[in-house]
Formats: sequence, C-alpha cells, structure tokens
Amino acid sequence: MRLAPWRRSPPLKATKMSERLETLKKARERMIEDRDMHAKVLAAPFDRDKAERARNKFIEIQVLIDALDRAIGGEGAGSPT
Repeated sequence: MRLAPWRRSPPLKATKMSERLETLKKARERMIEDRDMHAKVLAAPFDRDKAERARNKFIEIQVLIDALDRAIGGEGAGSPT
C-alpha cells in the first residue's frame, strides 16, 4: 500500500510554523527578562527620574509581550501570518 505524497514527510509549512512559534517564544522570554529588570527599578527605593524611565519602558515592553502572546496564539491556532 502506497502512502499519499502529502503523508511522506512533515509539510514544509508546518516546519516553518514551528520555527516561527519557537522564535516568538524566545522573543517573549527575552522581553520578560527585560521587563523584570525594569520592575526591579520600580520596586527599589524611589528615584523620580529612574522610576519614570523604568515605568515607561515597563509599559512599552508589556505591550510588546501582549503582541507576542497574540502572535503565539495565532501560530498555535494555525492561522496564517
């Protein structure tokens, strides 16, 4: 019995999606590390200038993490990007 051609090896599209998903997950982990550094500054004794910069960067990075989460969810659902 011969297998259909599409069942012989993993589809290239699935491999690329898997690579994209891994890349997105790595980017998310790196952004979480960066966000945590800014959270530490916010948790330290108050210094207005440092706290303001850390707060702005924290928010900017959190927005990026949220976008990465949506992209990861899209890849996991198999939707095209």
